Amino acid sequence: MSQVLDTPPPAPAATEPAAAASSEDLAALAARHGLSVSGARPSLPRYLRQLWARRHFIGAFATAKLTAQYSQAKLGQVWQVMTPLLNAAVYYFVFGLLMQTSRHVEDYVPFLVTGVFVWTFTQSSLMAGTRAVSGNLGLVRALHFPRAALPVSFCLQQLQQLLFSLAALAVILLAFGVPPAPSWALAVPALVLQFVFNAGASMVLARLGARIPDLSQLMPFLLRTWMYASGVMYSIHHMAGEQSDLPPWVAPLLQANPAAVYIDLMRFALIDSFHADQLPDHVWLLATGWALLAGVGGFIYFWKAEETYGRG
Repeated sequence: MSQVLDTPPPAPAATEPAAAASSEDLAALAARHGLSVSGARPSLPRYLRQLWARRHFIGAFATAKLTAQYSQAKLGQVWQVMTPLLNAAVYYFVFGLLMQTSRHVEDYVPFLVTGVFVWTFTQSSLMAGTRAVSGNLGLVRALHFPRAALPVSFCLQQLQQLLFSLAALAVILLAFGVPPAPSWALAVPALVLQFVFNAGASMVLARLGARIPDLSQLMPFLLRTWMYASGVMYSIHHMAGEQSDLPPWVAPLLQANPAAVYIDLMRFALIDSFHADQLPDHVWLLATGWALLAGVGGFIYFWKAEETYGRG
């Protein structure tokens, strides 16, 4: 007699409800033990609290970067002041002497040096912000912290460098007969608004730079074009005067340029020959609006991609 061997029936496949139940069990288990997805984006209020909790790290990181910036140079930190001064000297030779723009501006040297120092603050902040994430991937991947700390710390580093430059600027103002005045105190709110604007714009560029590495190569050309439109070396008020040949829409556009707004506010605060009629209308509201638009908008834009930084 032959023996018939029956193969056992196949095991039933797992059904979708069972898989869903398993997922729910895992989610409940994670919630019971206080576990969460690693690197998940926190809520905006919680993100703000995390950033504030790391304010000491931000300050220390900015100071360390500033100290190390010129550590290999023999003159060391003197270059913090020398670099914008040398730029101002070049611009004075080209624009003040060769192109004779100084004829239309009273106290041209203080006017020019103030513009160069204030513009350098914005320019350096945005350049550093572009590589804030992409240039610090080792730190981003090794430590857990709110990534907005990086562009903010780079802006704080540039603010510290500007404060060194302002000490030299005060000497230049006194040397060219510009006396100290109570209006110098207006430099403080102007710098605060400019810092908020720079930090917000840096966060926008940090997110874009994390995805588009070539952006850092394009930024010098964009910033140089922006500088020429910001009245660093010439007076926008004079260029946009009644005898100007510019189209009527150009003058308001130049005067509303955020870089020009912060430069002119600093000139108004520090130079007594720079009068209020050379400022655009409602200049403080304009400066505040730019700071809020860039600061709040840039922060939210950067936060929305928080979980993507350092991946890929």
